Amino acid sequence: MLRSEIFVLVLAWLGLVVGEMPTHKFKNGDEMPLLGLGTWKSEPDEVKTAVKEAIKLGYRHIDCAAIYGNEKEVGEALAESFNEGIVKREDMWITSKVWNDSHEQVSTALKKTLADLQLDYVDLYLIHWPISLKNGVSFPQDKHDMFHFDGERTWKAMESTVDMGLARHIGVSNFSTHKLGRILANYRIKPEVNQVERHPYLQQQHLVQFCRMNGILVTNYSSLGSGDRPAAFKPEGEPVLLEDATVKEVAAAVGATPAGVLLKWGIQQGSAVIPKSVNPERLKQNLEVPETVHLDDAAMEKLNAMDIHRRYVDGAFWALAGSAYTVETLWDEVGDPFQEEL
Repeated sequence: MLRSEIFVLVLAWLGLVVGEMPTHKFKNGDEMPLLGLGTWKSEPDEVKTAVKEAIKLGYRHIDCAAIYGNEKEVGEALAESFNEGIVKREDMWITSKVWNDSHEQVSTALKKTLADLQLDYVDLYLIHWPISLKNGVSFPQDKHDMFHFDGERTWKAMESTVDMGLARHIGVSNFSTHKLGRILANYRIKPEVNQVERHPYLQQQHLVQFCRMNGILVTNYSSLGSGDRPAAFKPEGEPVLLEDATVKEVAAAVGATPAGVLLKWGIQQGSAVIPKSVNPERLKQNLEVPETVHLDDAAMEKLNAMDIHRRYVDGAFWALAGSAYTVETLWDEVGDPFQEEL
């Protein structure tokens, strides 16, 4: 059997549909395109135009979040696209996330998101971070703005959004195997997605394998290294993923851009990717990646050898003095009780 044939069989085993745009097929038959448009860092005055252009180009997956501050403009783009007959609601996959200050008001937060997005339901709703803040606090100023994250309680509230018809699927973001394991030990509706930072510098194969074993799709964020994230999150002299010599070498060898290589690396492993862009040409280039970029075994081996465990979004901004949150307890990488299971 040819390696290409084996790859197709593996995709089928993972629940992926192979074609021009690969998708992940959930148990109820819903399909999520493995390449979507991210909207983190897209300014409100830019995102509406970007979303409308993306939909015209053929994007059918838009990744949103309340904290991004632009869901109202995304909603305007969606409504206009539906009204103009560019696309039907049932052909779109819309993801959003509950922010840290709304873990005790999950359904209320989702109803606000739905009003902003001008939708009756989202296809996927995620817990954005395993961090809890006082209601109305977007980002904490000190430890008094933060309290203990009760994952099981928040998850039960997430399950209620499915019962109410507000979300078709639910999942998490920035969850370690340990925190996922606590939910998996006591759930009624299983988490179906874990959205995490992932790229060749931070491959998290242990987490990916754990998710795969438990039927949870991994969505990669910051696939291109998040070079446009806020300056406060960027230490001086950090490695630039898009400028990495190996990435450029692979790109030249396969006739692709470095961005195309990084996106295909994730898709080829069965993960979803959600690159952000407001540039029409880059939107087009990104959308073409699944069909036009081909990484052979040698290319994948070179990329897989790049792991330096480099987080661009390390979560240190949650580790306030005196609070219960530290970088170590956020990612649970030391003494992971699930390590032995793999």
